[in-house]
This record gives sequence, C-alpha cells and structure tokens, in this order.
Amino acid sequence: MDPIQRVASREVYRNNWMTVREDEIRRSDGSPGIYGVIDKPAYALVIAQDGDRFRLVEQFRYPLGERRWEFPQGTAPDLADVPPAELAVRELREETGLSAGSMVPLGKLDVAAGMSSQRGWVFLATDITEGEPEREHEEQDMRSAWFARADVEKMILAGDITDAQSIAAWAQLMLAERHRP
Repeated sequence: MDPIQRVASREVYRNNWMTVREDEIRRSDGSPGIYGVIDKPAYALVIAQDGDRFRLVEQFRYPLGERRWEFPQGTAPDLADVPPAELAVRELREETGLSAGSMVPLGKLDVAAGMSSQRGWVFLATDITEGEPEREHEEQDMRSAWFARADVEKMILAGDITDAQSIAAWAQLMLAERHRP
C-alpha cells in the first residue's frame, strides 16, 4: 500500500507548458490532507562536448529576473510526451544549432520531487557539427557559447551557473568520466 493515496484531484491551472493540480489525499494513518502538484512533461538536458569545450546557453529567466547560463534543456511544446533521446536531439539543435554524431545517456534527474512530477534525462553529445539554431519564440533572447572545462567549473563555483539541473548534470558527467572503463 502506498503511504499516501489520492482520494480526489482537481486541475487549478493549465498553460502550454504545465498544469497545476490540487489532490485530496489520505495518509497511511488515515488522516486527510492536500497536495499541490506541478505537472510538466519530461525534459532533456544536453551536455555538448567538443574536446575540452562545453556548450552553454544564456537566457533571461523571468521568475528570477536574471540572465542565467545553463546547459541546453527543455520539453516538447504543448505538453507533448516525446522520448528523451529524441527530445535531446531536438533541444540541442533548437537552442544551439548543434547536431551530435553521438548522444549518450548519463542519467535521470527529478526537478523538485516535493512539488513537481517532472523528470529529466541527461545526455552527453559528442562528435559535434555546427549549424544555425531553430529557437522558439520564447527563446529569442538566448545566447550560446563554448566554454572550457575549467571555465564551466569556475562559473559553477562563482554562482554564475546556478541552474540545479545543469549542476546536477555536471556531477553526473564527472562521475561517468571517473568510472569509465
């Protein structure tokens, strides 16, 4: 038996990127409660590596009111459910114009498991070919640039990269490199 059972659910908000619902729940001891949940489709995050260089994108993040550097990442439009590997190829091309001869899965990330159902998959893209980005309208302010490994690490330490998914993905890459056969 699940420690928490959903008794009822109602959608309280919806747009093209997410829904918000409120669930009436019953805990394992029988007591009632509520849970607010943000439902978003799966996303893919791509670490594009070309030798010792890594591709980052910078854009204005409205909820923070700041421009932030991060690895290319995103979901399919209109809440579509797209296989993670297909989504990774799409996001990389869309945000950076890059295509990859190799796209290797590195791991899975839960964005904010206490309030969101969204999960992400991290990929390492290598054997890179340059091209033109195909950005969505919401991404019109996005910039994209290559950074040396040491610079990415300095940016994380200095707080220039604060995106939790990007930092977690970097840790997955470091562990994958350390444990490579």
